[in-house]
Amino acid sequence: MAHKLLIINPGSTSTKISIFEDEKELLTETLRHETTEIQKYKTVSDQLGFRKEIILNILKEKNFDINSLNAVVGRGGMLKPMEGGTYEVNDLMIEDLEVGVQGEHASNLGGILASDIASSVNVKAYIVDPVVVDELDSVARISGVPELPRKSKFHALNQKAVAKRYAMEKGKKYEDVNLIVVHMGGGVSVGAHKGGRVVDVNNALDGEGPFSPERSGGVPVGDLIRLCYSGKYEEKEIYSKIVGKGGYVAYLNTNDARIVEGKYIEGVKEYIDIQDAFVYQVAKAIGERAVTLQGKVDSIILTGGIAYGKLIVDKIKEMTGWIAPITVYPGEDEMLALAQGTLRVLNKKEEAKVYA
Repeated sequence: MAHKLLIINPGSTSTKISIFEDEKELLTETLRHETTEIQKYKTVSDQLGFRKEIILNILKEKNFDINSLNAVVGRGGMLKPMEGGTYEVNDLMIEDLEVGVQGEHASNLGGILASDIASSVNVKAYIVDPVVVDELDSVARISGVPELPRKSKFHALNQKAVAKRYAMEKGKKYEDVNLIVVHMGGGVSVGAHKGGRVVDVNNALDGEGPFSPERSGGVPVGDLIRLCYSGKYEEKEIYSKIVGKGGYVAYLNTNDARIVEGKYIEGVKEYIDIQDAFVYQVAKAIGERAVTLQGKVDSIILTGGIAYGKLIVDKIKEMTGWIAPITVYPGEDEMLALAQGTLRVLNKKEEAKVYA
């Protein structure tokens, strides 16, 4: 029996929706929202009615009967730390998404919208591998400052999806392979996958690890402290230097890796220096994860939008290919990954996990 799924992926000024029949995408739309409209709402959760109405209207316009759905799937938000997997949305999850237990973020609306629409047609709602997936080994949590433990916030949805894809293509179980997965997009996360868990990964949300098009990566701590107390910047300004205006944006005033690579090919020194430094930092992070896996690495997987860039991929291969074979899955098909996670539950290949 084929399963029809509505997938909902909210962004700060857009809501992307897709209809899947099993793994076949029947419909996809990106619904844009004016900033002035979004600013009318005090909190993210207050946008529920506004966004729900837009979703239902576009589905009606496309002549899609929501009563034919078997499940509704939302992008997971800033919930409490949890193991990876597919979770059925429950009351506690809704409460935590509404208050934002780890912060206000547009993705918090994913589970809320999914639950609201699912209940109207008497089906279940799910989320899959949110950014707060936390499977770190205990030793990986220790930072050197007791008040500042290392945290796991990364591109869990895409990392888990490509890791499982690799295992399937090799005729193995995800739990039986050791992988280093490198997601390269607006942020960069480098995860060590062992025994079906991401046992070490940088906190990409807060800029830890390699710098990226929009994030600073790890910076000299002492100098950062002095910058914070220099009197020149407010807290929000400092944070924006780490997340949003760091990395490529800070040095080159662009977050578009394609522009940077184009200027690199043209021989513009400023762009060459920054892209080479980006590759250098990503390669170093891969080396760190290889140590985590004690050198037993089945493959290094490069994914995310930047993995479309042949020049960057080739340079990372030159620097790290001696560790393990390189596999490239460019892009980030979040909607398919959300569908696949839910289908594993509906087809009884996995059990839905309980958020508690």
